[in-house]
Amino acid sequence: MVAAVDVGGTSIKGALVDGTSCIVGERRRSTPRDGGPEAVVSAIAEVLAELIASAATPPIAVGVVVPGIVEEATGIARYSANLGWRDLPLAARLAAATGLPVALGHDVRAGALAELRSGAGRGATGMLFLPLGFGIAGAIVADGRMVTANGYAGEIGHLLVEPGGERCGCGQVGCLETVASAASVGRRYAARAGRATPATARDVADLVRAGTDPIAQATWDEAVAALAHAITTVNAILAPELVVVGGGLSLAGELLLGPLRDAVAARRTFLPLPRIVPAELGDQAGTLGAAMLALDLVGSAPTSPNAPTPTHPTPPTTGAH
Repeated sequence: MVAAVDVGGTSIKGALVDGTSCIVGERRRSTPRDGGPEAVVSAIAEVLAELIASAATPPIAVGVVVPGIVEEATGIARYSANLGWRDLPLAARLAAATGLPVALGHDVRAGALAELRSGAGRGATGMLFLPLGFGIAGAIVADGRMVTANGYAGEIGHLLVEPGGERCGCGQVGCLETVASAASVGRRYAARAGRATPATARDVADLVRAGTDPIAQATWDEAVAALAHAITTVNAILAPELVVVGGGLSLAGELLLGPLRDAVAARRTFLPLPRIVPAELGDQAGTLGAAMLALDLVGSAPTSPNAPTPTHPTPPTTGAH
């Protein structure tokens, strides 16, 4: 048994996970971002204390995954704009609080690990995990290994796809995230349609499905084209055999994935095409990935993981934000 926590900008999800990657107990609470970094660390420690106290079998390790820039090897959370910390020795802090060994990981890379071992990526040796939520991040598996680059790998949301486009929160102009994230799809449509109220990506998808709104269709097509450009770029460098698309925008299903496959195929030259498939684990991917990191830390990784059916598929907030 291990205790696993997935820390997001809005919620902290904790779980007890057994050696076959089955979740046997859960805790959730809001992330106290307004209280600053120390309040967030205290909340994580409290969730872990509750999980450990409720466990029928004492956990042997802890896995915690967070957004931003993370150095897994040192257990240091280098930076997160949403959570307000810099150079935080989070693994050491939580090990002192729990008395257990702590594995610290990046939320998107942990989700990719779970999909690789227990979800849509089973059997793949090369994979791009692409969660499309409020922002866009990515995780890369090459030759069976996660690419980390000291915590900086995978910021696919900041590939340049629209020169002269909107300014991104990172400071660059025309990032993928400004065109194809769930938040951007809703915002761009509302601005173009002159709506007095905000729109969501789900609103745009519904209008595209109905086939009655050319502005919605154009906004959707631009997002698909930008994603296809980004996937083609990654394919030229790393040639992943598989692209696993997750996050809130992926809930549109074939309305997104069908045109995306066609757009990537249209850009093909001599490189093999990656298969593009939906993620399977929903918002449990990060928690399961955290558990796998904890099991790896103590040398007890499951050989035949049995992933549970996702119960709360919500869009993650990803990237360095």
